[in-house]
Amino acid sequence: MNESALQSYLRLSYPKESVACEWKEFKNLTHAVSGRKGADIASYLSAIANMTGGHLVIGVEDATLRIVGIQHFNDYKPENIRLRLLGRCSNLNSEGFFVESFLTRDTGKSVWVFHIPRHRPRLPVYAHDKAWQRLDDSLVEMRQERLEVILNEPMDTRDWSAETVSDATVDDLDEQAVRVAREKFTEKYRNSSFAEDISTWDLPTFLNKAKLTIQGGVTHTALLLLGKREACHFLPTLAQITWRLEGEEQAYEHFTPPFLLTTTQVLHRIRNIDYKLFPQDQLLATQVSKYDTRVILEALHNCIAHQDYLLRSRIVVTERVDRLVFESAGGFYEGEPEDYFRGEQTPSHYRNPWLTQAMVSLNMIDTMGFGICAMTLSQRSRYFPLPDYSKSCENKVRLEIYGHVIDENYTRLLLENQDLPLNTIMLLDRVQKRQPITEKAAALLRKQKLIEGGRPNYYAAAQVARSTGNQSDYIRNRAFDDAYYKNLILDYLRQYGAATRLELVMLILDKLSDALDEKQKRNKFRNLLHSMSTRDKSIEKSGGLHKGRWVLKRYYEVAP
Repeated sequence: MNESALQSYLRLSYPKESVACEWKEFKNLTHAVSGRKGADIASYLSAIANMTGGHLVIGVEDATLRIVGIQHFNDYKPENIRLRLLGRCSNLNSEGFFVESFLTRDTGKSVWVFHIPRHRPRLPVYAHDKAWQRLDDSLVEMRQERLEVILNEPMDTRDWSAETVSDATVDDLDEQAVRVAREKFTEKYRNSSFAEDISTWDLPTFLNKAKLTIQGGVTHTALLLLGKREACHFLPTLAQITWRLEGEEQAYEHFTPPFLLTTTQVLHRIRNIDYKLFPQDQLLATQVSKYDTRVILEALHNCIAHQDYLLRSRIVVTERVDRLVFESAGGFYEGEPEDYFRGEQTPSHYRNPWLTQAMVSLNMIDTMGFGICAMTLSQRSRYFPLPDYSKSCENKVRLEIYGHVIDENYTRLLLENQDLPLNTIMLLDRVQKRQPITEKAAALLRKQKLIEGGRPNYYAAAQVARSTGNQSDYIRNRAFDDAYYKNLILDYLRQYGAATRLELVMLILDKLSDALDEKQKRNKFRNLLHSMSTRDKSIEKSGGLHKGRWVLKRYYEVAP
């Protein structure tokens, strides 16, 4: 983003300095990381962690948040400074500690934001062998009374989501969100023994029954799901969902509580189009949407339910040309994601028990482990890659939902073998993503003639090509008919009106067969555009030679 946009983003996200947020210039990192006691980055990390956790923004003017940029890095990068600071700050929790880097496109200024988790129970964080704290506007050595508070903390077995906020009342809840919550609760329990009584409950009774309040006390859960935007100050965390658009077009928007309503707003931000898939030897195409809206909402609601709010991080939804990426703080809480793909695993406990109960009562999630299974089955039924958690780490869950074909042979196998067991599809999905599989699994797939190649370079086999005697074409260019790729382009232009050449390259190139090298893929793409513009006369270029955009020809816009 440019400097003006970044300035606005920083002012919105980190509006004032406090015990949880510090702005610092630190233009030169040579002695700023671990230099003068009580004035370097390590000391500020200690002080913020020893209070409630929070954020340190560097590369900005102390008093104004005006961007000045980091000018001398002294070989520090976001990728290595985290490890170095963990070595200099005793007891700093690595889970939730990360560095977010921003670079302005127009002025080339760098700003880093350190996201700092709260200290662990009874473990103050040290820098230079001293514990630090914020006292009003000053950074000081930790006072004895603060040290005693930390050392006498109970071990953290509490449920943050069930804690009540003494100053919050039902007036801090959004009226529309409360109305929608009643509707969803009524629908969820329409067959229960108390169904007829729900309409007679007053507001306090309903909120208690729905696990949103506790004996009338407004919980963190109630503020997250139903709270007014202006009531976010009651939440000691960053209660935000951020949608980001990456690619040639870039955009972002922050969404705050009430999450019961704003998750639908995030959904509407995501662009969705229909694709046509062409099974071998069939005249009729199979039409599928790029994304299943139920999958998007399931992923979003899972982020809300299982986020570690003590890490003070936002939920981030990144929209790319080919996939959606959902990121939430805290590692996967029980087991591995793949354990839940088949719907046979039920979690025994949760990070936020009260929040998950409330979301179940409002029909947002289930607690039997079926949510991930539902996403998996949806992707399978639409012949797309399965949900991918492989890039998650100990302090972050990262889910990728694909909205395109990776390997057309995998897609054809699903199109033409509707009875493939889910276990087999999970293995084939790993193969197409170039993820490792065991030798035993490879032998099983090879026995069924579902993969070819040698370890570790397996790839999905094209059974149809072999059975129809068309192996030479398969070897030369394993790919869908040109009609498939042309339809992708046409659908994209119908949806968005116009596209640059780069946007179309990003749409098509990675869907072409891996049997083609990079040069062959670009030649095929160029031939597709030439065919569509000269022979089919379905598209044309509007604007200059180099900056023009591809659009549908007018008479073609209404074509089927």
